[in-house]
Amino acid sequence: MNDDLRYPIGRFAPPAEYTPEVRAAWIAEFAMAPAELREAIAGLTPPQLATPYREGGWTPIQVVHHLVDSHVNTYVRFKQALTEDAPAVSDYNENAWAEMADARSTSGIETSLKLLEAMHARFVAMMRAMREDDWARTYTHPRHGARRLDRTLGIYAWHGRHHVAHITALRQRMGW
Repeated sequence: MNDDLRYPIGRFAPPAEYTPEVRAAWIAEFAMAPAELREAIAGLTPPQLATPYREGGWTPIQVVHHLVDSHVNTYVRFKQALTEDAPAVSDYNENAWAEMADARSTSGIETSLKLLEAMHARFVAMMRAMREDDWARTYTHPRHGARRLDRTLGIYAWHGRHHVAHITALRQRMGW
């Protein structure tokens, strides 16, 4: 664990080389994210779910809804990159999305967990079926420029662990 509450597992560190073994490990991590998220929030009360993980940070409920929003966007970006030549993808304002009523509501948490589980199942099946040359395909992000799919996989395997750690670190600090 890292002492920086924003990055409890540290920042994403790309490998020296994107190999089939590295990608397989990342796919396995990505596949586990919904179950790890479900476990991280298990037993939390509505007031606990509404407690920011750090000053100025999101609450566990916002983290749950954010993971769905973010990973659905990434799933669409993968599909675009696999079916189009270096498509331009749209960005979204994740902080504004996290302030929307659906992202602050505990009543929709089970729906978001089920959506994340179902979408990850499809996403993982798609990634396991990708050919070696598919991983070099790219999309163009308005803030980040060209992004290869292998790097994107690594970022999102990290992203799930990163946000689960926000919740588990909060639980540990609060003695929940």
